Amino acid sequence: MELTEVEIVLYGAEQLCPSCVNLPSSKETYEWLEAAIARKFPGQPFKMSYVDIHQPPEDRVKADFAQRVIDEDMFYPVVVIKEKVVGEGNPRLKTIFAELEKYGYRAR
Repeated sequence: MELTEVEIVLYGAEQLCPSCVNLPSSKETYEWLEAAIARKFPGQPFKMSYVDIHQPPEDRVKADFAQRVIDEDMFYPVVVIKEKVVGEGNPRLKTIFAELEKYGYRAR
């Protein structure tokens, strides 16, 4: 199966969500996740994007989802792969890895 680069988008904010007080910040989660994926799937391309829900980019899809995170009071950071939410608040690596494996990523 041909591996296509998957984009993992992490939606978060500078300020922690009210119910996430003891959890790492969105930025810390982003860095931790990026490192964990690179270790689990070495040499396999993936793209990580960080979207601040209070200052979303021009990209319509990302801006709309950032608004959804706010409107639906989702626990952030929210991790999205191919428009599927795979983590909320305190994302689990196992769930994210399983989703990436559906796209041809193989643990080494």
